Amino acid sequence: METQSLIYLFVGLSFALYIAIAIWSRAGSTAEFYVAGGGVNPVVNGMATAADWMSAASFISMAGLIAFLGYDGSVYLMGWTGGYVLLALLLAPYLRKFGEFTVPDFIGTRYYSKAARVVAVICLIFISFTYIAGQMRGVGIVFSRFLDVPILWGVVIGMGIVFIYAVLGGMKGITYTQVAQYCVLIFAYMVPAFFISFMLTGNPIPPLGLGSEVNDGSGMYVLQKLDMVLTDLGFAAYTDGSKSTIDVFCITMALMVGTAGLPHVIVRFFTVPKASDARKSAGWALLFIALLYVTAGPVGAFARLNFTETVNEQAYSEAPAWFTNWEANDLIAWRDKNDDGVMQYRPGDAFEGAPVFSEVGQGASGERLLENPATANDNEVYVDRDIMVLANPEIANLPGWVIALVAAGGLAAALSTAAGLLLVISSGVSHDLLKKTFRPDISEKGELLAARVAATAAIVVAGYLGVYPPGWVAQVVAFAFGLAAASLFPAIFMGIFSMRMNKEGAIAGMVSGLAFTFLYIAYFKLWEPAANVEANWLLGISPEGIGVVGMVINFAVAIGVASFTKAPPADIRKLVDNIRVPRGAEKPHMH
Repeated sequence: METQSLIYLFVGLSFALYIAIAIWSRAGSTAEFYVAGGGVNPVVNGMATAADWMSAASFISMAGLIAFLGYDGSVYLMGWTGGYVLLALLLAPYLRKFGEFTVPDFIGTRYYSKAARVVAVICLIFISFTYIAGQMRGVGIVFSRFLDVPILWGVVIGMGIVFIYAVLGGMKGITYTQVAQYCVLIFAYMVPAFFISFMLTGNPIPPLGLGSEVNDGSGMYVLQKLDMVLTDLGFAAYTDGSKSTIDVFCITMALMVGTAGLPHVIVRFFTVPKASDARKSAGWALLFIALLYVTAGPVGAFARLNFTETVNEQAYSEAPAWFTNWEANDLIAWRDKNDDGVMQYRPGDAFEGAPVFSEVGQGASGERLLENPATANDNEVYVDRDIMVLANPEIANLPGWVIALVAAGGLAAALSTAAGLLLVISSGVSHDLLKKTFRPDISEKGELLAARVAATAAIVVAGYLGVYPPGWVAQVVAFAFGLAAASLFPAIFMGIFSMRMNKEGAIAGMVSGLAFTFLYIAYFKLWEPAANVEANWLLGISPEGIGVVGMVINFAVAIGVASFTKAPPADIRKLVDNIRVPRGAEKPHMH
């Protein structure tokens, strides 16, 4: 079978599986819609958590980031993995013992205030939409390349699929769909990695391959060769970092703490029978996540080496098929600056902005003509970082079924996270805003309907953000983490570990942390992007890492305000004491 038919087959089968699972596990009650009835096995929940966790950013963008940032890209690996450990040890078991449905539920009850709950819902919706924009963008890229449709239609198809199983099945449908998606995405990530590692080094295990000699007879190790190839072309060595220590620390910390405050991952721990199961499923999830994360570094390095060697100094007329495939989707472009018909890959931007192809004619070598003004450097090749993982099997000439597998895997990664986020948005609106705040007398049936309507509205907004995205995938996601770090994490943390923290302190802290972080990011990314250089940053901290400062402000304001206002009532202090007792936490209380 030809590659394109295989892609249709693999993607079609995986979608049929997800929809069948959604129909089989349709939610009948709000408990099933929000937390899958609270009876999910820890190993199953670990797999579902891993799928929820590994978004389009992990699957599609992360290795691409590492491929082009080299050593500096490791902050994403450290931050995202470390944050998961923080979440599993510090927050998950306690929140599970508390036994509510959502993060604003915890904050509203713990801080005995409707205002705190509403602030938490606003933070949560803000974070979730920022994050979901990245997922939908990933879905659009995969569809447009592999199913030959424009990115707009790719996003629309993705919205339709998520709509079916998130709105029908709720958390119950999503949990079992995510198990299937984890199996698809991990298989799709590992198979090409094994192949490419074996082809380059003779060692099929990617992390070991990264430390092996390249089997081209040069006797050089992979990273040595990569450093040499890149420095010869004028790039910085792959293994050198350019970020300052404080910025590396802050970005890693913001990703870690932001991870621990991510609402759609925390909710996963409410779906197991008891608090000890929350710890077990956290351990399983870490194992399932680590499989992909220890492979991402090697995949990034192999991709950069293969890309550079197949593109640089290659005549365009003899360019490999994958180059023209991705060019057709506007994600790779070539600008022949010296009219020699040969592609030169060097540092710097090949032209200004993202490629805009003109409708008229072709260049002397048959290339698509660009409308973008050229830049003054020697680089002629534009490549979108988000395609590296998806293009990797094609660059390495792997068989068609591997390419089809990667397409299905990229979709599984993006759709599983998007579904988890939609659920968080819809439960925030229906459960926290309606049931617990503005319409306490709403029936269970009415609440379930409201949740489905909210999920539908959220899908439409998410789709719009996917078609007109603010920035590229992993960067958008980094903001979501910064905002979570600055707003929700301190309130949850002090809610568990501080008896003295009261509603005034928590609300003041969340508002000040979120406002500071949002304004800082918006200033450098939206209003004055030209000013986004190290000299202008506060303490040398980039917008990606500023969530840490927001978090410190949140803690400081909260503790300050709490010390001047009256202590929480006795029943709340008793609740906090009870959350931290490890025993007697078998059944969630519903009220």
